[in-house]
Amino acid sequence: MPFRFRGMSLTPDQIQRIARLARIAVSPAEADAVRQRLNRVLELIDELQAADTTALEPMAHALEAELGAQQRLRQDQVTETDRRAEYQAVAPAVEQGLYLVPKVLE
Repeated sequence: MPFRFRGMSLTPDQIQRIARLARIAVSPAEADAVRQRLNRVLELIDELQAADTTALEPMAHALEAELGAQQRLRQDQVTETDRRAEYQAVAPAVEQGLYLVPKVLE
């Protein structure tokens, strides 16, 4: 069952608990402004959940709304040559085709 806000309002205690869980400091002077902003977010969530989406097809990507099936995707083709040997020739240390790096952790 999805969350429904139903016009309830967060209490100052709930704001302090949320702040503690989020590990942010909210002073008593800021608490009312934070409560109003969070209540507005919850109201917006409730408005979105009230929208009837039963006749809508799910999208895999937001661009589908703009471009439909006409997404401009590049061809899956190799466009660069293999330069591994060149890169390994200038690497400080290579062994059996692998780059050797200094040990960082003991």
